[in-house]
Amino acid sequence: MLVLGIETSCDETSAAVVDDTSIYSNVVWSQQEHAKYGGIVPELASRAHVRAIVPVIETALKEASIKLNDIDGLAVTKGPGLIGSLIVGMNVTKGMAISLSKPFVGVHHLEGHIFSNVIERNIETPFLTLLASGGHTELVLVENLGQYRLLGQTLDDAAGEAFDKVAKLLNLLPTNKMVMGGRAIAAAAECGDPQAIPFPRALASVDSFDFSFSGLKTAVSNHVKQLQESSIDLREVVPDVAASFQAAVVEVLVGRTIKAMDFLNVSRVAIAGGVAANRLLRTDLQSRVEQKGGEFFCPALELCTDNAAMIAATGLFYMQRGNQSVMDLDVSARIPLPPAVVN
Repeated sequence: MLVLGIETSCDETSAAVVDDTSIYSNVVWSQQEHAKYGGIVPELASRAHVRAIVPVIETALKEASIKLNDIDGLAVTKGPGLIGSLIVGMNVTKGMAISLSKPFVGVHHLEGHIFSNVIERNIETPFLTLLASGGHTELVLVENLGQYRLLGQTLDDAAGEAFDKVAKLLNLLPTNKMVMGGRAIAAAAECGDPQAIPFPRALASVDSFDFSFSGLKTAVSNHVKQLQESSIDLREVVPDVAASFQAAVVEVLVGRTIKAMDFLNVSRVAIAGGVAANRLLRTDLQSRVEQKGGEFFCPALELCTDNAAMIAATGLFYMQRGNQSVMDLDVSARIPLPPAVVN
């Protein structure tokens, strides 16, 4: 069963073709016009999706060596995300579904990230997923594919959001190109000492699976202000600040995940989302999981960030079980994971 997936939840326009066993194409076009504004401008994002979505779909079909009529169904992100961006993908998908007389499925964006780990491998359920991205940081127990229990989530900033804000604070982001803050921090941290600055680990002693990164971000900001007031050249200390901040984020993410692993007595742990591309996080979490005799799973780097292959794979899962969406399906900026079970 061939499924064409479409992802337009934020600033990436993506289309992909997948079936039960393979990814035939996964085209991602990233918007660059937001760089000079220091963040995503929703109105500009939706307009860029309008311009890009047809060429991106055409490229995905060409790379998959198929015609549009060859697909058996469509999948599209229904939320969460930017409303204007989501609407573009949803309307294009509905139009194709009507013209082709094909079924379509609206996919939860975070469920798509969970499926990024099962696109090219089978993972026996239950398994624990740390979902860390620019907009979300959650610990989710995957009881079965399609059945999830939310164990904990960020109480303020998401991990990826904290990376972005600190990268901007340290002047690591260019103004002519969109660069993920996590990538910029990781690059700067390579030459730094992760123990140079004892940044706080929020909620470390709290009996919870929730996360908090706002206090850490504030601590970095205060530290930078103190350096500037002391007339210290920030460029000389950026590596140490970046390395110490990254170490604090990773320690919290890994610690909470291992705590949940022990509490649930789960042996399989996966990571997903844009922050899953962080090398320190991947290696530290894998090491801790394997020390406990568990199995660790992480998606390929190109499947960590927003992409349509994960959306197509999720849609395929539901279509194979006879599920499809109705034409009056609407997008949503905020929507819980199915079946919205909160521990």
